[in-house]
Amino acid sequence: MHGMRGLSVTLGAAAIAISSIAMAQEPARPNLLLREIVQGMPHGEQQEVRILTATIQPGQATQFHTHRFPVAVYVLEGAFTLEMEGREPVTIRAGGAMVEPPSVRMTGYNRSVDPMQVVIFYVSDPGTPFLDPTH
Repeated sequence: MHGMRGLSVTLGAAAIAISSIAMAQEPARPNLLLREIVQGMPHGEQQEVRILTATIQPGQATQFHTHRFPVAVYVLEGAFTLEMEGREPVTIRAGGAMVEPPSVRMTGYNRSVDPMQVVIFYVSDPGTPFLDPTH
């Protein structure tokens, strides 16, 4: 009987070890959404990082503008249509991202029937305006 008891203890310990391995989770890892080589980033010793949100109502548009440095946009809800001078319009849907180039005249639209929400990431020289209105 003593041999069976030892086998039970060994099997019990193995079951605990296997279940704790199965319960161990992989470390959290980010998902790559967008990877793009850009030109025109600031070169100074210091940079200002801004993270902004914007909600654009159905039929609403931004003013025509340019940015002095690249702008990264992530669409949380809805669909964002960007018209850039000299380029075809681009529509990014919820969960998508894009980089807006610097020094290009542009405007963004919400052409859907639902509000559209974006998160905007902007790295610039300190004190640089987020956008420069154009006509």
